[in-house]
Amino acid sequence: MSVVSRQGQWRHFALSLVAAAALIVVTALGVAYVLDPYDTGRSPLVQKPGVRPQGARTAGASRARDRAFNAAIFGNSQIQLLSPERLNALTGLSFVQLSIPGSGPEEQLTLIRWFMRHHPDARALVIGVGKNWCTAQPAMPSEHPFPYWLYSLDPLEYARGLLRLDVLQEIPRRLGYLFAKRPARASPDGYWDYELNYAALGLDHGSAWKARVNLPIPASVGDNATGRFPVAKRLRELASTLSPAVTLAIVFPPIYARLLPKPGTMAEAAEAACKSAVAGAIAGQPNAVVIDWRRDLPLLRDAGQFFDLLHYRRPVAEAIEQELGAALTDGARRSF
Repeated sequence: MSVVSRQGQWRHFALSLVAAAALIVVTALGVAYVLDPYDTGRSPLVQKPGVRPQGARTAGASRARDRAFNAAIFGNSQIQLLSPERLNALTGLSFVQLSIPGSGPEEQLTLIRWFMRHHPDARALVIGVGKNWCTAQPAMPSEHPFPYWLYSLDPLEYARGLLRLDVLQEIPRRLGYLFAKRPARASPDGYWDYELNYAALGLDHGSAWKARVNLPIPASVGDNATGRFPVAKRLRELASTLSPAVTLAIVFPPIYARLLPKPGTMAEAAEAACKSAVAGAIAGQPNAVVIDWRRDLPLLRDAGQFFDLLHYRRPVAEAIEQELGAALTDGARRSF
């Protein structure tokens, strides 16, 4: 066999290999798009609502477009214990809990945009503003991986996101969910009571709990004394797009009082400046509510109301819900 003939065979083999790989990729992409593994509503065929039990980062794509809800809670684990069911009873609204543990403002703003895209008639947005909203950095990198592609309005970005190993692994689970008569489903309203997790780990009482709430308070680091709060600007841009019918409620979630900055310190001034910037960002919104629980309150001096320095128990959550419910129903305005 001549050299030219062998080269032709190898070329044919290489082209066939490339074509086969391309066909596999296109087929996998088509299957993933049609099955819509995270129930984004993009599939022209699959209409079964909900997803199997999974993390909030992916389950949020389905929950946040559910038309059964007209109000939503956003933030990280510090706002996670607010109960949609209890808030529904207080306000007459229908809440979905869309908080994501370990998330920052970029992820939360992304989810808010997704929710509003699917709920132009939304009645209330509750945003838990943690300390990570106080950064001076315009870029807000995520501390943990987040599927931004899943919430993208760009169909090409979404399609590229589907070409991932975890998506391929999700396809058989999605098929099981779609074809089961009564499949296990992720909680539609998103409520996840972390008290049960702490109890299961034995961290709700005893020596392990005492060690967590009595940790030495570290010297304050990373406080933003620049006076620049780019996330507040992003919040202002969001508020400007909302209908006057939407109540925008900002909640500064509580922390154990030991962790609050000492009076008269630069840390206290920096925190006050951040709160002022965030409150000012929504000042022009017709229905704007600011509820500050990140301050020295008698309930927050009680170590028994916390699992650790940042995560509170149900009595604190219910107290926040009472104040929030009153603000959402009577049009009260909160200020510092």
